[in-house]
Amino acid sequence: MSHARQQGRDHWRIRRYRRGAEHAASPPIRTLAHLAAGTPALALLIVCVIVLGDLLCGTGRIWLPLLATAPALAAATSKPCGVLGVGLLTALLGAAIGVRHAVPASALIVVLAALVAVTLAGTLASALRARRERVLEAVRSVAETAQHALLKPVPGTVGPFQVAVHYSAAAAEARIGGDLYALIPTPHGIRLIVGDVRGKGLPAVGTAALVLGVFREAAHDEPDLLDVVGRIERSLARNLGADDFVTAVVAGYPETGRLEVVNCGHAPPLLIRGSDVAAVDPVRPAPPLGLRALSGETPSLQVLSFDEGDQLLLYTDGVTEARDEGREFYPLAEGLARHLCDEPARTLTALHEELLTHVGGRLHDDAALLLLRKPAAVPEAARTESARAAAG
Repeated sequence: MSHARQQGRDHWRIRRYRRGAEHAASPPIRTLAHLAAGTPALALLIVCVIVLGDLLCGTGRIWLPLLATAPALAAATSKPCGVLGVGLLTALLGAAIGVRHAVPASALIVVLAALVAVTLAGTLASALRARRERVLEAVRSVAETAQHALLKPVPGTVGPFQVAVHYSAAAAEARIGGDLYALIPTPHGIRLIVGDVRGKGLPAVGTAALVLGVFREAAHDEPDLLDVVGRIERSLARNLGADDFVTAVVAGYPETGRLEVVNCGHAPPLLIRGSDVAAVDPVRPAPPLGLRALSGETPSLQVLSFDEGDQLLLYTDGVTEARDEGREFYPLAEGLARHLCDEPARTLTALHEELLTHVGGRLHDDAALLLLRKPAAVPEAARTESARAAAG
């Protein structure tokens, strides 16, 4: 599964719900779904109940003022023309019920005037709601474009690795937040970063864009991974405020079987070998990016063996600090062990679904997951046999 499909499951969820009618099983069902989406069904139901009550029990006169609720409810779901239609229908029915029960002209005029007033107010409210929805849709479109420019889709296979990414922004409508990730092939091997910007909102997005921009340039230019981190540090020192910082893990795979990791105040990655899941704690803790000048400490390079079948999970604190109703944190290592398989995309999908179940359906902080797997090499004889079988 490609990163675009995997990430799309998260980022395009609202749009998929809106398009649900387009993916119905048959044309009649699609037609009914579209009609239901634009029809003020509840308003019409109320009108039918009042009219039915009048015809069967002769109590329509008592409930006549309730006809005004129909155009008011229509304003919440229907277009302005729909509200006007409901208002016209209720006015005609109200007049008919009033005449049938010989309602005094003065009282009937008051009821009809109320219907007209509510209909006009509902029409205005519907028009304003439709305008806000168009603006929100435009904002979503811009956010989606910004997200793809900032967090570029990662293919399902990069160099010798299988890769999967899941990203969820706390501001669901914004689709973008302060967590960041990138994985790119360079002349010095595969390099990647996962980080978390202090704060939320547009300032955090701006800082994330700065970090990713510097990382993508430095990852290509600098042979030494520590020099890549150093360039990010210097850039943040020039551009961030005194209280701002970024926690991050920067990793590289310069040669077969050798994984380099630099941890700058971030949650330790999880290394998976077989069924064992272990945290890669830094040998010498280093401060987050942007705070080196205050502590004087420099990050260290940690070298790990990374062989066929090994996997590495990088994540942000939006995952590990997610709480359930009992205020218990999500046990990431245990969850990963439960859902581990040879397909990173499937692993992250199951892990993310369990995380959402743990928190009750919605995360309250940005959360990013990046899973890297080194698949076993396929022998040349097996590849040849597979090719012959496919050709046959």
